[in-house]
Order: sequence, then C-alpha cells, then structure tokens
Amino acid sequence: MNVNQTTKHIEKNHFCNVTILLPFYGEDFYCEIPRSFRHLSFYIFDRDVFRRDSSIGKVAVKKEDLQKYHGKDHWFPLQPVCADSEVQGMVHLELRLSEVITDSGLCVFSLRRVLECQDLPIVNNQCDPYAAVSLLGSSRSFYFFSQVTKPLSYTKRQFDVEEDDVDKLALKVDLWNASNLKFGDEFLGEVRVPLKVLGQSGVHDAWYFLQPRDNGNKSVKADELGSLRLNIVYTEDHVFPTEHYNPLRDLLLQSPVSASAAHILGEVCREKQEAAVPLVRLFLHYGKIVPFLSAIAHAEISRTQDPNTIFRGNSLTSKCIDETMKLAGMHYLRVTLKPIIDEICTDHKPCEIDPVKLKESENLDANRENLRQYVDRIFNVITSSGVSCPTVMGDIFFSLRESAASRFEVDPDVRYTAVSSFIFLRFFAPAILSPNLFQLRPHHPDPHTSRTLTLISKTIQTLGSLAKSKSANFKESYMAAFYDYFNEQKYADAVKNVSAYHIYIYIYIPVVLVLENEFMIKRAQGRNRFGLKNFKSRWFRLTNHEFTYHKTKEGALCSIPIENILAVERLEEESFKMKNMFQVIQPERALYIQANNCVEARDWIDILTKVSQCNRKRLSTYHPSAFLNGHWLCCKLSADSAPGCTPCTGGLPANIQLDVDGDRETERIYSLYSTYMAKLVKMQEACGSKSVYDGPEQEEYSTFVIDDPQETYKTLRLVISAVQTLEQQHMQYKRDKFRKTKYGSQ
Repeated sequence: MNVNQTTKHIEKNHFCNVTILLPFYGEDFYCEIPRSFRHLSFYIFDRDVFRRDSSIGKVAVKKEDLQKYHGKDHWFPLQPVCADSEVQGMVHLELRLSEVITDSGLCVFSLRRVLECQDLPIVNNQCDPYAAVSLLGSSRSFYFFSQVTKPLSYTKRQFDVEEDDVDKLALKVDLWNASNLKFGDEFLGEVRVPLKVLGQSGVHDAWYFLQPRDNGNKSVKADELGSLRLNIVYTEDHVFPTEHYNPLRDLLLQSPVSASAAHILGEVCREKQEAAVPLVRLFLHYGKIVPFLSAIAHAEISRTQDPNTIFRGNSLTSKCIDETMKLAGMHYLRVTLKPIIDEICTDHKPCEIDPVKLKESENLDANRENLRQYVDRIFNVITSSGVSCPTVMGDIFFSLRESAASRFEVDPDVRYTAVSSFIFLRFFAPAILSPNLFQLRPHHPDPHTSRTLTLISKTIQTLGSLAKSKSANFKESYMAAFYDYFNEQKYADAVKNVSAYHIYIYIYIPVVLVLENEFMIKRAQGRNRFGLKNFKSRWFRLTNHEFTYHKTKEGALCSIPIENILAVERLEEESFKMKNMFQVIQPERALYIQANNCVEARDWIDILTKVSQCNRKRLSTYHPSAFLNGHWLCCKLSADSAPGCTPCTGGLPANIQLDVDGDRETERIYSLYSTYMAKLVKMQEACGSKSVYDGPEQEEYSTFVIDDPQETYKTLRLVISAVQTLEQQHMQYKRDKFRKTKYGSQ
C-alpha cells in the first residue's frame, strides 16, 4: 500500500491569533495487511505530544471500499476519535422465533441467543463481556430471553408487539466489558439485525462484525477537523499451493539474462518499482539475488554509452538494487547512522548556512562549523563501516565495479562511481534526509532538524559522486562555498576505498590485520566422534589471511586459510543439543563452533562470511544439521560428502530474518503479468518483427528493450502460457468460492 498524505488547511483561533495549518507529508508507506481486517485507519496526532489523548482525528476506510479508491487521489474528511467508534471483534447470534402461550392465554414470541464472541479487545488487561439486548420498533407485548448477560443471570424483557409487526422490528445487541473502574463499563460494539432475516423458517444463525455506536459523535460537523488526502494502492492476493506456481517460478529463477522472464516483467510494468519488490523478495528467498542483479546490471552497463549516466535512471536494475539494500541494509544503517542521527535530533545545534534564512541570534561561521563537524563525522562512519556492510551488498557492489571497469576501460573512476552512486546517493543520503522512513527515528524530525539533515544529505551525496569542483552539483552559492571544506583528495580517496568495498582491500593487502579473536567451544574433528569430551575451549583468531585456533592465546594448533572457507552458516540446535552454534565449512569437513552467546555467534558468522565472500568455490547449498551416526540429521543422506540440502543464506547478515513466502511473491508477479497481458502480447509481436526485419525500429515497439528477439520470444510464449493456466485456476477458485459462501458465515 502506497499512501501520499497531506491535509486541507483549517483556521485555528487562539487569543485572536490565526494559524493556518497546511502540513504536507508526501510519504510512501508499504505494509502487509492481515486478511481479517475490517478498516484501514489513519490517525492524525498533535506533533508535540504524541499521546493517545492528543489525537486530532482519523480516517477509516472499509475493506470493501479500498478497491473503489485504488490508485486515486481522494480527500477524506477527518472523523473524531472516541471510544464509541473504536470497535473490533465479532458476535455469533442464533435467532429462533417460536410461539409461546402465557398463563394469561396471550400468544407471544421467544427469541434467542448470543452464542459466542471473537477478537474482542483487551481493556485494562481484562475482558469480561456481557450483552445488553433490546428490541427496536413497535411497543406491543413481546417476551425476549438473552443467554449471554452479566455472570449467572438472565434477563427477561417484555415488549408489546403484534404478530404482523415482527418483520418491521430489529434486534439490537450491545456488548460491554464489565469494569471495576469508577468510570463504568466500556462499550465494545453493537449489532442490529432486522427480524425479517428469520424468513419463513423462523431461524437465523450467523456471525456479525461489531459496529460503532449508532449515534456516534454528531457534535462535530463535516470538515470541521480538516481533511486527509490519500492515494491508496491496494492489492489482494489469493495464493495457491506450491505446485501451481512451479512453471512460472522456474521461468523466473532461470539464468537472468536480458531474455529472462524477470527482464520481461520489468519491460512491461508501468512502474519499475512494482516489478522490483516481488522479484527481489523471490530471488532473496531462493538465494539467487546476487547472480540475478549481477546479470541485469551487466546487461544495462553493456547498453550504456556514457559512463557518467550509469544507473542514473529508474531502471529495473537500479530499483532492484535499491529494494535489496532496503531489505538487507536496515541493520547496517542502524549501526552506522542511528547514533549520530539521534544526537542531531536531540541537540538541535544551529546549522543554517543560507544567509537569507539565518536567524538574528545565530552566527554564520558557528553554524558552518557545526554543520562541518556533523558532515565529517557521518562521512567518517560511512567510510569506516566496511565490516558492518552486509555481504550480499558487498557482492553486488563488487559485480557492479567489475562490469563498469570492463565496459569503460579508459575511464579510471567509473569502477568507483558505479558503486558510490548506490552507496552514497541511493542508500545513505536518503536515510539521512528522512530517517523515519528507514526506521532510524520513530517520527518526522521537526523543521529545524529536518533542515540540518537536508544540508548534511546534500553534502554527503556530492562527496559520494567524487565531485572535484567547488561548485559541483550545487545551485546555491552558499552550498558551493561550504563544500570547499571538503574539496581535498583525502575525501575522494575515502570514497574510492568504500566503492572498492573494504573487505577486498583487507584480503589482498600483505599486512596481517587481526579482525576478531575470542575463546569459544569447538568440536574435535576426525578423532573421537562421540561424547562431550569432543568439545573443548579454544582461542580463535581471525585475520585477513587465515582463521586459527589454539589452546592458548599464543601459537596456532590449526590454521584454515581464508580461501578454504566455502561457507559459514548456523548449525541447528538439535545437532548437539547446544545453542549458539555455527559451522565453518571447508573442502573436506565442517568445523562446528559454539559461541558464547547469540550476539557473538551472529558477529562471527557475519565477519567470517565477509572475509570469504570472494572465494571462487563458495558453496550454494549446505547441511543445516551435523553428520552423526552415519547420516546427515537434516536430509538423512548416508554419504558424508553428499551435496547440501539447503540453499546458503546468500550472504545476508545473520541477524536479518526475511519473512518471505515464495508462493505469495510468485502470485504477485503473476498478477502483474496478468495486468499487463496486452503489453506481453505486443512485446511478443515486437520480437517477431525484429527477428524477420532488422531495419529501423517500428515506433509502436520502440518502448521495449529487446537484445535477443528469438530467445525473448520463446520466454514470452512460456510466460503467457503459465499466466493463462493460473488465470483459469483463479476463475475456477472464484466460482467455487461464490457457490460455497453463505452470508453471515464466519
């Protein structure tokens, strides 16, 4: 869901001063919504307080109305936030109309009962619900019995009603939470059911959503609280079992060249972002994100004529790399930027350097010095953060650097700018500018702090572009003058070091650098195979050249060259009934190690993976459990040399847990193909045209990038066939669902 927010202005009278409030947010939010939701609600709070009682108003959009507003800008009037309007949960009613003859001979009717409730809110750490039942309509003699009331009690209420008036009546059920507070019981919601639902059978059994109180808060007029402008994009996926998606998923996961199904999706989608999100999540899930991005990046660089324009547009490649950095790099941003961003937001140091915007109490030179110190500190933490950078990002940057250097051999800087454009311009600079969007801050920064972050972000962005000119990339003269502080070779060198990716420098320099050392527990290799005596404490030491362990801090009982580390993965706890274990996989065997705690285990996995990531024989699969009693515990294979049964984590940091459903992402991709089926057909026609006619490109087909018409045509034929098959299955599902769905059923 993408949402752009802004509000209409309202006038606020306070001691004869009028303030015009016109906040503009312009933010995009993407979130997963649970299947059983009823309303999508947006709350507006007072910026200064952020308390529940400081809410200004809300907009609540019903689930069934989301498609009506899909993809459209719309102004929604704010509604008041009150307890009577905040309801959730369901109630199960059984209505049974039966004739009863009273002692006086009067013929009346009996109705029952409230059976059960679900998903009621917890109020003050408890929920003790009861139902208050009433009849709405005429007022003649009528008996009604309610089974769910306050504990151990029943209510008997009499109404005057004639038999012919039954269809004109409605039953009202109010649910309350019995509270011991002096303010009384809390309202949980109500349901109104017209008795005509009983029909000829006189029986009705159904679930109902609880609704807000009918009278609501009518003291507030429409538009009195202001309005919220939203652009809602809502998609709903119906996901089939795995076997339904095998043909399409296999197409997507094939070698990602320019004729692949993934490239085709990027060509037909109106916005590259909508293709990038499910593609990246799918390839991450199956451990193939690096070869996928390397291939499409190499294809894009091959088509690029000017090295200064590499990845400058919003291509499928750039959007996919952006999305990968968002998923894999959040922890990287937190450990790198969050401490200093928090300090900037807390200290509120004046950093305005525009003479026009300078306040009377501020000094321009002092502000410049404050800003310079912030920029220097942020630049230093970025350029020294190589060990924290996720392995998957390092692999991608390495591939970009090699492709750019091969394509533009005469340009010595292109290998750096191809990478720095992502590291600085598309990763760190946006996070500095809007820290709340990258989970570095809980809320919008105030205007003063936002201005400081904007100035820092612009400077960092220019530093990352390797600009050598004092006025480079700045329209404002005050920014050009400020950038003169950083117009030194050491800053350009630091950017190049980052773009070369730190760990590769560590590996290839002759000087030995100690990266990590610590006492941990290891399992003996090859001697005694069973028993606790196999586990011994050893001093582990990692350098940029080797991984060693010994009984003491001196010497080396065993040395593993970095190039012999084929993978580093967690070891399932069931293997030895021990927590915090990981394995260093070598050509002949795996070394099983227990770290002192989960944090240290994660750090060791990250750094060992990082130093070994350039090894050419890195594994793509591994065994998550140990080889014991003559077989692998995970896959039960008896050969100790059997290939791994589980894809390697693909270089993702050990602390990143991606909750990705491969079937759901494939379904999302199918939906995009289905939406753009007309373009798929036109692209197929373009491939046929290019295959038989190699002259000037026809205008109607010029929007497609087709490097290999024949292979692309074959892929398109398979994609269209897979999409049509899934389309038929969806139609059958909808027909079956329509036949089976009963109104009022849970």
